[in-house]
Amino acid sequence: MSKVNVLGVDFDNKSFTQFKNEFVGRINAHQSTFVVTANPEIVMAANENPEFMKILNFDADYITPDGIGIVKAAKMLHTPLKERVTGYDLFTWLMKLANERNLRVYLIGAKPHVIHAVQEKIARDYSGIQLVGAEDGYFNEDLEVMAYQIERTEPDLVFAALGSPRQEQLLAILRKNLLPALMMGVGGSFDVFSGAVKRAPQFWQQVHLEWFYRLVKNPSRFKRMMVLPKFVHEVHEEKRK
Repeated sequence: MSKVNVLGVDFDNKSFTQFKNEFVGRINAHQSTFVVTANPEIVMAANENPEFMKILNFDADYITPDGIGIVKAAKMLHTPLKERVTGYDLFTWLMKLANERNLRVYLIGAKPHVIHAVQEKIARDYSGIQLVGAEDGYFNEDLEVMAYQIERTEPDLVFAALGSPRQEQLLAILRKNLLPALMMGVGGSFDVFSGAVKRAPQFWQQVHLEWFYRLVKNPSRFKRMMVLPKFVHEVHEEKRK
């Protein structure tokens, strides 16, 4: 099964290795590629926003299961996914690839001090990357204008950390304009990459409680986490049907 539907969102049923192989092929071919890394929050947001759902299922080229909740939901619905493929793992792998191949990278999103820290880390540890743009997420221009500015830099990779659905809305514009780059929304990845936020230790990742670790470390996420019980309820309802 190449696609797995979870509450209306069509996930690509591929392993991390398969995603990597396909992405390398598309980067080599300068093929316009829009990647969404979707967790339960994004799925629920899409269910409440038809335009966002359209972006996910019609504009995106790939949707990866970013979140153990998606993997568990697919299993409950008797359409199992091969594995969880997180946005952060894809982002760090692509940054290493960019460093090895001297690719042109554009970054947009996060707070000013975070994007500055990311720039410093790239200059220090990823000197092979051609950083053609680094913009924080607090710009006043509309998304069409920002898309034009990004296009002018001729990037090979674009990473947007603007939160959903804003980051996907921006990347969908670039995809419709056929920008010959791989473009991916990365949520809070810049914060972790820069060191501003610590990723859960390996143990918490292995037992699939990374979300709980983040909640303990940052209680302000509690309101966002309230979507999870609703997600579970909707999956149970879907299974019952």
